[in-house]
Amino acid sequence: MDLLDWHRGRLSSRRLSVLVQHLPRDSALARQLHGEAADWSVTDYLLAHAVDQLQEANWMFATVNRDEDSDTLDHPEPVVRPGDPAGERAVHDRPAASPSSAEIARFFG
Repeated sequence: MDLLDWHRGRLSSRRLSVLVQHLPRDSALARQLHGEAADWSVTDYLLAHAVDQLQEANWMFATVNRDEDSDTLDHPEPVVRPGDPAGERAVHDRPAASPSSAEIARFFG
């Protein structure tokens, strides 16, 4: 597919829009718009959340069942998600990377 076909009149704007909207998650456009988050699927976010919950449950169990005289246990560090500062829990998991129509319009000027 040659994008110059759009300028030559051989590719309609609608077809170009459909092609851009359905670019794969690992495309250069998705990486430019979303950075590392483009590499993470919903499954990856769910797995990171499950790991965080398991660490939290283990920490609670160990805290409740520890000896009163022993040192307090450090709270577990969450799995770092793309775009979040290291060590901060993601409040809302980001959906799969797909550019909005406004971002596409801005990209094509």
